Amino acid sequence: MIGFSLLVTFLPVVIIILVIFAIVNATKNKEMGDEAVIRHLYTYLVLFATLMMVIGGGISIFMAAADLVSPPSYYQSFEDYKQIYHDRKEVPVEDSKKLTDEEIRAKFDQAVADEKNRTRERAKNQIIKSLGFIIIPLPVFFYFNNMRKRQSDI
Repeated sequence: MIGFSLLVTFLPVVIIILVIFAIVNATKNKEMGDEAVIRHLYTYLVLFATLMMVIGGGISIFMAAADLVSPPSYYQSFEDYKQIYHDRKEVPVEDSKKLTDEEIRAKFDQAVADEKNRTRERAKNQIIKSLGFIIIPLPVFFYFNNMRKRQSDI
């Protein structure tokens, strides 16, 4: 989430710098026609956008892998869980008798384990989605980079 907010903050600044760079480069090379300048500008903007997508996907994969390896802690303590359990107005039929602390502890441990499993499943899902941000724009980046190299050779 922090990486996304940093990207949103700095992305307009970087785009403005790239546009200024392209304009300065275009004024230096006045022998190129307007169409060639626009083509170069478009190529560099596509390269920049696809590179940012690949970098964002890589960051997202790294963050999801960290959640997969070491899921965030469960924030509810046993005492809070026990208090909430005893304060419930509606008690399910199976729990109509008063449960002992050991039984409540077993339910709490199961809730903690379930939360860790859910976090791991979300991390796996996030890794798969983030791979799309690498696999999809990467061929586009390579294509436009090869096109840029061919244009500079001419």
